[in-house]
Amino acid sequence: MFTPENRNRILGYAREALSTELASLSTMPDRLDDSFATAVEWMLASSGRVVFTGIGKSAIIAQKIVATMNSTGTPALFMHAADAIHGDLGMIQPADVLVAISKSGNTPEIKVLVPLLKRQGNRLIAMVGNRSSELALAADLILDTTVEREACPHNLAPTTSTTAQLMMGDALAVALLRMKEFSSEDFSRFHPGGALGKQLYLTAGELARQHEAPQVSQNAPLKEVIAEISGRRLGATAVMNPAGQVAGIITDGDIRRMLEQRSDISGIHASQIMNANPRSVAADMLAVQVVSLLQDWKISQIIVMDAGKYMGMVHIHDLNREGLL
Repeated sequence: MFTPENRNRILGYAREALSTELASLSTMPDRLDDSFATAVEWMLASSGRVVFTGIGKSAIIAQKIVATMNSTGTPALFMHAADAIHGDLGMIQPADVLVAISKSGNTPEIKVLVPLLKRQGNRLIAMVGNRSSELALAADLILDTTVEREACPHNLAPTTSTTAQLMMGDALAVALLRMKEFSSEDFSRFHPGGALGKQLYLTAGELARQHEAPQVSQNAPLKEVIAEISGRRLGATAVMNPAGQVAGIITDGDIRRMLEQRSDISGIHASQIMNANPRSVAADMLAVQVVSLLQDWKISQIIVMDAGKYMGMVHIHDLNREGLL
């Protein structure tokens, strides 16, 4: 039964698990030493890749660390510890730096793999929770991910220990990217299709080019204004003066308010209902900045100008479609 008592028990268990992890992980910064700095220096100096290996939950963590490193400028590969002894050792090149991840450092697969890795002649780093293990004793460097207790009430299921491994991997990746002075522009090159990358390169002008620019003249009749707004599907149209400059904007909201106030709409032209002070942005403004402006000004669309010339509009739906909202 879903009773208040059960709900309180659920929340209690969850809070206990988080508190257990936080207590154990809070000491990790203090356990970083010269071995960590040396590991980063080896990775920076290498002309090869950083090859991560592990088994079970540690293998999953290794894959995440590899993904983070690849996206932040450090070439990395994942090699499953079980597959390594069945041919995957062939992926290791002479310049590669090897990182073996294991809580105990004594799992059967790791014990079989360690001497094979040493035979390769590559530098071997152990990310391990047992400094007396076979992996730790064989490694050239140790990254200590020892934890006092798992969040599991039986102290069995990998929980705190895998979080510690993940944190150590993040620390490596961040130290590497900062030493390489990896910039936001570099980041966008590796994430051109994702929302993160779009925050760094997608501009208002690129969004505006996705639509035909809605526009009517100042003396356009109401019927033409409505047709232009409906046809372009941006909820608004720019109003242009005879010199081809933006004189104002009319939104579908402006039309609704006008219809509520007037019973006779014959003879109404664009200049009579337009907002003569429309909001606008430059074409090279980042789309993520446009999001903030639309939210601050509480509007749904905005005019885009390119070198003083009307280019088109960006609607809030464009930003939502690109994953920026």
